[in-house]
Amino acid sequence: MASLRDWGFFRDFSGFPLSSLLSSSYYDAAQEAIWQAKVAPDVQGRVFSTRLFIAQISAPAALLLTGPLADRFFEPAMMPSGVLANVFGLFVGTGKGAGMALMFVITGVLGMLISLAGYAFRVVRDAEKILSDYDSGPSSRLEKKTE
Repeated sequence: MASLRDWGFFRDFSGFPLSSLLSSSYYDAAQEAIWQAKVAPDVQGRVFSTRLFIAQISAPAALLLTGPLADRFFEPAMMPSGVLANVFGLFVGTGKGAGMALMFVITGVLGMLISLAGYAFRVVRDAEKILSDYDSGPSSRLEKKTE
């Protein structure tokens, strides 16, 4: 069965990871600036470390889940006679490696949908406008602590 992989689809878009890596610095800088403006300096270390912990705790969980999921479900399901081969075989092909390719596609689509869903919620979309900036005036907790 011919797939997009056979037509050079993935080869033609191989520059996408590089462009994604380069553009990530823009949205990382933007979200970091928002966090720094909204969080009081005396608690930024605790807030940023907690935020980083929550973001990075998903990596070990993902590693624990993806191996067995690929070996026991996606790879067998994407073999030529597999359950998902007729549905997704056109996009990622069938046979060895097609299950892992399908996992990448599903992960990418879910990530994109979650990102787009953030725009549906006004609280998330307008967080920078809704949350007030850290007040650096004389009534701030940092200056009260040092007086």
